[in-house]
Parts: sequence; structure tokens; C-alpha cells
Amino acid sequence: METVLHDDMSNLLDLLPPLTQLTSYCTVSEIAEVLHQLKADLATVRRKFEVWDAQSALQQGLIGTANAMMLKQLHDELNRIELERFIAAGSVSNLHRSCTYYRDMLAERALQIVTEEMAAAGYGTPPVAYALISMGSDGREEQTLITDQDYLIVYDDGGEEAADTWFVEFGNRLVDCLEIAGFKRCTGDIMTSNPTWRGSYKQWRKRLFAIVRYEVEDFAKNMMDLIVLSDARFVGGDRGLGEKLIELIRDMEKEHFQVLWSMARAATEMKLALGFMRRLWTEPSGEHRGELNVKLLAWAPLVMNVRILAISQGMAATNTVQRINYLEQEGSFSEEMARGLREAYDILTHHRILLQIKQIKGIQKDSYYLDPLLLDSDEREQLRQAVIRVEELQKMIHTNFNIV
Repeated sequence: METVLHDDMSNLLDLLPPLTQLTSYCTVSEIAEVLHQLKADLATVRRKFEVWDAQSALQQGLIGTANAMMLKQLHDELNRIELERFIAAGSVSNLHRSCTYYRDMLAERALQIVTEEMAAAGYGTPPVAYALISMGSDGREEQTLITDQDYLIVYDDGGEEAADTWFVEFGNRLVDCLEIAGFKRCTGDIMTSNPTWRGSYKQWRKRLFAIVRYEVEDFAKNMMDLIVLSDARFVGGDRGLGEKLIELIRDMEKEHFQVLWSMARAATEMKLALGFMRRLWTEPSGEHRGELNVKLLAWAPLVMNVRILAISQGMAATNTVQRINYLEQEGSFSEEMARGLREAYDILTHHRILLQIKQIKGIQKDSYYLDPLLLDSDEREQLRQAVIRVEELQKMIHTNFNIV
């Protein structure tokens, strides 16, 4: 029977040198010994992944009956498993997939818990159908080891004021439940307790039209809200209703070019960690002197600029790598540029995850700042080239949208 390797195992095998490199310097007996040891090492690693898979499946199986405090324990244990797996294999895509999957399960269970609490407290059942939609890294299916709440609620029309009142309480309780379960409160207040991120379909439609028609006072803030909504993804509740709102968001962004142009201008103006002669730029003074903010000055501009092109082409998927693949297929990116952007995303996200691990283990206070001098010369150059790829993407969008 053919052995099927775990994705992480395949990543490890990719790192091995070609056999021709071994045969150039080794005798047949030495090669046999190396291969024998390699087989034993792979078997040991395989057992580790099998244990992690079993542990993860066990924890996920308990989510459906857990209360909020139990959800926190399960969440912590699942995060621990993925942290160990990442240290062993370093696969960004597998970490994204795993973390997004079990956090969707946790969020859906939180919906059930809050619904039951509301009924027990005398509020009754939901007066109309509703959907929970995620945004940010969760919306893009790019979850990592540290997460916060980036959710909105849309509920069906017809419930009028009674529905508004019910979902105010529901939204507040959901934020509390998710926080207990290990989802930090969003510092930008993108949570269901905020009326900006909660409403009936009719209310959401009116709100979105006001943004794209420039009928709001604080256009800059509302523009950022629309950018956040660009990564919307259904998580729980009524899928039809959730997808209906997501489709409305996509259509409005695509059909109102002036709004998309404003988003493109904001994307191309995002500062990058590049200085004189395209050298890596670091903070010149202060607490983080000699360090660079990987998220703010490299990773976020990449995600943002890819997002703009994907929206302009009417792409439904929200995942950054999927967007890059699509843009290559439809001709916006050359094969070389697409490959460079995928590599840049993997490199920048890999550094972000390593910084998160340092924060989790108490090695540093935050997961944003990286000292390039702590990297070896090859890693430092890879990081620099990744930021240069983002700069080239910004220039492309600047030209395509005729931004002056």
C-alpha cells in the first residue's frame, strides 16, 4: 500500500538535498547508511504528526458540547498543537488551514451557547434568521496562532424594532462568550457589540450605499470599513443570508470605480520597510530602534494590494494566495510576478508566525517587530526581496489605476 505523507511531511522532504549531491561525496555503503537513518528519522517525525493529528481530532470532537470555559481550554490546546507542528515543519498554509478550521468550529459553538443563554434568560429564540460573517485574517482563511474578533452579524428583514433589540443583546453576549473562549476583543472594535457591525440586511444595504455614494461624513473611516468588508466570509447561521450580503458587498465595490480607485490609492500609499538603495528600513530611534514592523510595513501592504486587484477583477475568493493564483490565471500577473508574490507572502507570514511564537513564549512583548540583524544574511536578503516584490506590486497598481 502506498504511504500518504502528511502535508507537513512533504514540506520537510522538499528541504532535503537532491540525492546527486550525496552521491558526489559518499560511497555506496555510506549512502545506504544515510538512507537507513533518514528512513528512521522520517518514521519518528511521522509518528509525531500522527500524534498531533489524533490530539487535534480529539479536541475538535469535544467542541460541540463544550461551554465557554471549556472552549477556552480546547482553544488553547489546539493552538499548542499547531505551534508545535509549525516549529517542526514550518508550513504557513497548513497552519492557516488548521487554525481557521477549528476557530470556525469554536465560533459556531459560541453561537449555539449564546442562543441557548438568550432563551434561558427569557429573550426567546432568534426572531429572524441571521448569519455570522468573519473578516480580517479569518475572513481570508489565514488564521495564525494569535487571533481577535473580526465579526459582523446580518439578520433578515421583517423583524423590525423587536429584532433590532434582540440582536443588540445577542451581539453583546456573543462578544463576551468569544472572549471567554480565547478570541481577544478587537482593538478596532470590529465586533458584533458595535452597531456599525450589526444590522438587518436592509440596514446593511443602506449603510453600504451611503459609503459608495459618498453620503457619509467620515468618508476615510467608512472607506476603511469597506476595505475590511472586502474579506467577508460566511461562518455560521443562515448561509443563504450571509452569502447574499457578501455578494452585495462585492457588487458595490466592483460597480463603483471611484470607490475602488480610492481604495487603490490608499493601498499604493502604504509605507514599506525599504530605505535608501532599497535597503531594509528600520526604526531610527525609540524602543524599537533597529527593528522593523513586519506586519505594518511589509505583510499588510502585500495583502492590501493583492486585495485591490482581486476586487477589480470580480474575484469571489478572499484568501491572498488564491487571489494571486487567480490573477495569474486571468493575466494580471506574469508567472514570474505571481511566483514572487507567493514567495513573498510565505516569507513575510513565516516571520510573523515566528514572532507570535516568541510573544507566546514570553521572549518578546509583541509580535510585530523584527530585528533584521538577528537573521542570517540569506534570510535577510529574502526578507528584503519580499518587500521589493510588494513595492513592484504597488507600482503596478499605481499605473493601472492612473493614480497621480
